[in-house]
Amino acid sequence: MELSLVLHALFVFQLCFSILMASHDPISLKGSMDSSPFPSSFLFGTASSSYQFEGAFSSDDKITDGSNGDVADDHYHRYLEDRDLMDSIGVNSYRFSISWSRILPKGRFGNVNRAGIDHYNNFINALLLKGIQPFVTLTHYDIPQKLEDKYGSWLSSKVQEDFRYYADTCFRFFGDRVKYWVTLNEPNVVAIRGYRSGIYPPSHCSRPFGNCSRGDSEKEPFIVAHNMILSHAAAVSIYRTKYQKKQGGSIGIVMNALWYEPISNSLEDKLAVERGQSFYMNWFLDPIILGKYPIEMLEILQSDLPVFSKQDLEMLKNGLDFIGINHYTSFYIKDCMFSVCEPGPGASRTEGFALRTAQKNGIFIGEPTTVDWLFVYPRGMENIVTYIKERYNNIPMFISENGFGEQENPNSTMETLLHDIKRVEYMNSYLDTLATAMRKGADVRGYFVWSLLDNFEWTSGYTTQFGLHLVDYPTLKRTPRLSATWYKEFIAKHNVQNLSAPNCNQESK
Repeated sequence: MELSLVLHALFVFQLCFSILMASHDPISLKGSMDSSPFPSSFLFGTASSSYQFEGAFSSDDKITDGSNGDVADDHYHRYLEDRDLMDSIGVNSYRFSISWSRILPKGRFGNVNRAGIDHYNNFINALLLKGIQPFVTLTHYDIPQKLEDKYGSWLSSKVQEDFRYYADTCFRFFGDRVKYWVTLNEPNVVAIRGYRSGIYPPSHCSRPFGNCSRGDSEKEPFIVAHNMILSHAAAVSIYRTKYQKKQGGSIGIVMNALWYEPISNSLEDKLAVERGQSFYMNWFLDPIILGKYPIEMLEILQSDLPVFSKQDLEMLKNGLDFIGINHYTSFYIKDCMFSVCEPGPGASRTEGFALRTAQKNGIFIGEPTTVDWLFVYPRGMENIVTYIKERYNNIPMFISENGFGEQENPNSTMETLLHDIKRVEYMNSYLDTLATAMRKGADVRGYFVWSLLDNFEWTSGYTTQFGLHLVDYPTLKRTPRLSATWYKEFIAKHNVQNLSAPNCNQESK
């Protein structure tokens, strides 16, 4: 047994070393530290969310393997163990979300749950003791069921007051130690998958977009998005006026960001690419940063798009301090406004007449993976970062999620599961193109890999694995993969600094 462990260790070392030596990545082993675009204060971390990691409430959602997040990775009880895994890799930041329901189970209509406050206080302090900065998301898809039952959650403008109250509560209890706040994680995914296709809770949709018992796929996504934009603005407003000067932190939003390539060089397809971005990412960022919806949306949707009041526009002037970019993959876009177009994702009027496809002439945009939506196209990282840099005047950016997933294969051996060479190659290539964008002037200040652990991947349940650590769900044992070793070496080579907080005393208000 001891000999096999030694051989296993030698194999991991040799494989990792060979990847680094064979790489054409100028930020791996070639060149001096002075050539690295990553400053010593750059945040290298891992990312997670409360429901996918902690364990939460029962669910009857449409999950591939029939599972739910009741236990997940049991991070709620094992956070010290997981903190030590982060420390062993050498990350200096950890992106996680607070469970809204753990803090305010009934929203502003009930009391603050002190057990939830204590848990996150303990976790934040534990991170800081190891020099790991908390990078905290207020909501990562989740919302108290009470608010859904009471007024329809994001479909009602009442949610803005609830989100303001929740944000105020978190800033008050945790803001003395949290220096990076995210209001909403991927609000575009919430609007599209929750209220257009209906594949995420609360499962609202209408035909032909999906088959749900309730919803209007052509109207509800825009109502939800409008309320989420104004909820973000409400949270930023309370942070700016009550907390930011004293606490010294920053606040932003995280968007799911796809890169699109035109399927041809025609003007029509190039215009469709811009419509695709406007109806997906700019839909949220333009109002928050520029004070208005994208012109492409205004021209196509007209009166179907909600209108911001003068009071709304004044509140939106608070903007944000940074943009979080969750980028994994890229697609082709085909024009459906001036061209004949088959039905498909993006092709409809309310999606911008921009058909999204992974193939051109039968060839995929990037190497396919066992995850049906994930295609390896590293150039997309540089392109999306550059696009955001140019459109929004180089507002500071964080790569808040990037990672490689694999579908569970019941025939895989333990050796295969741990030697995740494809994940290492993916991370190496995407970090390479990120470095290129930074050398060209993009103000990117951090990179968070998804994810520290295999976890509950929403509609895929536990069948898709993104973790730097394998999780054996019957025992919840965590085992580092090759990618964890590679990431540790990458971080160490760039000599990032440990970041401790000036005050680890918990707020008692």
